[in-house]
Amino acid sequence: MPSNAVNYEQCGEVKFGQVGIANLRIQTLDIGKLAEEMRERVERAPKLFQSAAVILDFSFLSACPSVETVDALIDALRCTGIHPVAIAYGTPAIEKLAENVGLPLLAKFRSSFERDTPPTTEVARVADPVPAPVEIKTAGEVGMLQTQPLRSGQQVYAAGRDLTVCATVGAGAEAIADGSIHIYGALRGRALAGASGNAKARIFCREFNAELVAIAGTYKVLDEIPKQLLGKAVQIWLDDDQLQIEALA
Repeated sequence: MPSNAVNYEQCGEVKFGQVGIANLRIQTLDIGKLAEEMRERVERAPKLFQSAAVILDFSFLSACPSVETVDALIDALRCTGIHPVAIAYGTPAIEKLAENVGLPLLAKFRSSFERDTPPTTEVARVADPVPAPVEIKTAGEVGMLQTQPLRSGQQVYAAGRDLTVCATVGAGAEAIADGSIHIYGALRGRALAGASGNAKARIFCREFNAELVAIAGTYKVLDEIPKQLLGKAVQIWLDDDQLQIEALA
């Protein structure tokens, strides 16, 4: 292979969990390339990644990195505009690493990498109060129904169930569910289905202008979505770890 051949394999894979924090799983510990990848992500989606809180996950590596290497990685990532805030739980060596670099260790961060973690709580983290959702029963299961619009800074999370929103999800708002999400209004903010790792979850919405959509942590931002789908009724699903978006008839 020529020495100047371009390597397109990504060093790091970003997944979003149900708390709005990104989990950066380090797949190749190349600090320069990781920093460049994150810089490109910030440039493509500044509202999503700028000043984003990121958890560093070293579990994919064959060996625990050194304190000096992780310190250099943290500095490089901060220069891109994102902020590493913790290290994902792993081995005793990872626990010691977190202590030495001065970051907390999160033992139960739930992203699609942790598919065996059962949902335990249902929360709404908001800048303004979110009108209380109600429970609905569909096909023998209890779902959550949100009847009021979600405004910027508001978040509703349906733990262990589907979420139905009979209103608009505004820019800067988040609709999150461990199951599927049905939005009978405009989606201008973020919708994250299968938040605890359910790759069979789907997203349906009547008017699609999302800042971000994700299923089981695999996501797309607005700039990556075909323009012909904007403003349309769509369904979104995961096929072989690839996010698929299709207009509804």
